[in-house]
Amino acid sequence: MLVSVIIPTYNRANFLARAINSVLKQSFQNFELIIVDDGSSDHSKDIVESFSDERIKYIFQQNRGVSAARNLGVGQSSGNYIAFLDSDDEWSENKLQSQLCLLENSKLRLCHTGEHWLRDGEVVKQKKVHQKVGGDMFIRSLKNCVISPSSVLMERSLFEEMGGFNEDFIVCEDYDLWLKITSLYEIAFLEEAFVIKHAGHDDQLSFKFFAMDYWRVKAMAWAKANRQLSQERVDVLTQLCLKKCQYLIKGYEKYENFENYDEVRAIENYISN
Repeated sequence: MLVSVIIPTYNRANFLARAINSVLKQSFQNFELIIVDDGSSDHSKDIVESFSDERIKYIFQQNRGVSAARNLGVGQSSGNYIAFLDSDDEWSENKLQSQLCLLENSKLRLCHTGEHWLRDGEVVKQKKVHQKVGGDMFIRSLKNCVISPSSVLMERSLFEEMGGFNEDFIVCEDYDLWLKITSLYEIAFLEEAFVIKHAGHDDQLSFKFFAMDYWRVKAMAWAKANRQLSQERVDVLTQLCLKKCQYLIKGYEKYENFENYDEVRAIENYISN
């Protein structure tokens, strides 16, 4: 089975070689590695070209965001399975092999794994709310984004069925996709920390966007409108979405920033009914 590994990157030349090396060192070697440069102005291309492995493909696009970069990478790939790796993260050597073994011996279509978190080189203890599980993940995925793109291996057909990442989402594009998937399917989980996540650099999207709940309520509204949800799921979604809408509305009014005010009000009304 061929695995297509997609690394989106934007001005992260200082981290890119580490991510690439962690893919090349995998115990499972039947992969292609597609690096989508989302308009970098640094020497990212030089870093990629320093590797002579013929399985590596470099694609440059004008800056369109991480969702568009991942989608383009998948569109240029040919693997039966798709794996994503953020350019500031890295994998341990048995990640792909362990996930493939699990998926090929189950009827599940997506597997994610545990993570090891580092901030400025120091170990970060994960809170209980961030603990990851498998199985029916929809309600857990409503509350927090507990699936990391860098930990995911999924069937290509599943990614295509979901329509890929929503390119309209500046952030929380992964939250949106996981809701779409977990509303329909159970997923597999490997507890071992096969992913090392590095935090602490100031170009991370989570540091740039403080009103991320705006994107989360949009994703929840889509799920309610487009999925046949159990009453339990509807109740949890309604409670969480209304709470986030009210928090956003107060913030818009306090700071007199009404850019998305009417849309959030409309979502609040829709979820209430």
